Amino acid sequence: MKKVYLLLTLISMSVFSQKKFDNIKSEKLGEERRITIGLPASYEANPEKKYPVLYLLDGDYLFDPFSGAISYGSYWGDLPEMIIIGVHQNKDEERYDDTTIDQNTGLPFEKGSEFFEFIGGELLPYIEKKYRTSPFRIIAGHDVTASFINFYLYKEEPLFNAYICLSPELAPKMEVRIPEKFAKVKEPLFYYLSAAEGDIKKIKEPIEKLDSNIKIANNPLVNYKYDVFKNTTHYTEVLHSIPSALYQIFEIYRPINSAEFNEKISILQSGYADYLENKYNEMSKVLGVQIPVRMSDFKVIENLILKRNAYDELGKMAEIGNVNYPKAMLGEYELGLMYEKMGDPKRASKKYQNASQMEPIGDLNKDLMYEKIDEMNTLAKKPK
Repeated sequence: MKKVYLLLTLISMSVFSQKKFDNIKSEKLGEERRITIGLPASYEANPEKKYPVLYLLDGDYLFDPFSGAISYGSYWGDLPEMIIIGVHQNKDEERYDDTTIDQNTGLPFEKGSEFFEFIGGELLPYIEKKYRTSPFRIIAGHDVTASFINFYLYKEEPLFNAYICLSPELAPKMEVRIPEKFAKVKEPLFYYLSAAEGDIKKIKEPIEKLDSNIKIANNPLVNYKYDVFKNTTHYTEVLHSIPSALYQIFEIYRPINSAEFNEKISILQSGYADYLENKYNEMSKVLGVQIPVRMSDFKVIENLILKRNAYDELGKMAEIGNVNYPKAMLGEYELGLMYEKMGDPKRASKKYQNASQMEPIGDLNKDLMYEKIDEMNTLAKKPK
């Protein structure tokens, strides 16, 4: 148990080593508002890299559980590094004033309207000017703040790309307005909704209506998930929801696993290399996360291509290799492998020779290339 605790401690320290506080002077609120900022450990070492941003209402108590889940997921390569911004709202129970609504219109009112403008008109510009942010924004909240984040969906162009609503105490008409908005969405959007088995009727019934209406709207551009956690309370369900929400939003970021392979890749008759390319293109386009194709993913697709005798696709794999690792031997090796499998040892030998002059990568190295060159030259000399 001590080893597990030590591992989690090291993960937290290594992935989120820069946690600091800031005070934003808000003209909208007429006061300063304190925020917690979590920067990934790689932030300073990668001056060109941009990061998705997770904004947390109720940041006083949601920051640490979210940062812990992200640290753990990032450690194993399942979640990208991101910047976390936690808005403090519980020093003097500001959260209730911040989320003030008009019960007749179901919209932000008085201090709630000011707080709405603070987030969109002051906090976001402040963070995006000061830090290297990608265009992908996530917002999360719990009960009244979980309800409040939905108001940003009402805008003609939603302010955030992903919404995490933990046991929301929904504002009036919200169970109808959100699905109506979803029906009109024209860009990919992520929406996570959760409830506790122990939530009171006043909270659960509107959530259940919202869930039902979202399913009727059924817009494929809305990536939607609803969880109800058994044996949980309004407060304990938060720790169950956080990883579920993050893994839903960043599912495409994860390395290829057995479920993805069996359900999406192995059923293909062709286009295996295209699938790999599209996975990373979508990761960049939708999530704003740009990383080289993982070698583990590359090998999964390469092995399937060889198993299915789809040797012509190795040419596409070579293109992917050259784009992602232009100095490495991967691209030339793939071309050599293609010609070898297609029965052209002379051309294969030439490509392996080219590869031997480039940088090693993964399990590819100069010794392997020399072995392949000798093997191809021997085959080329055999009488046909």
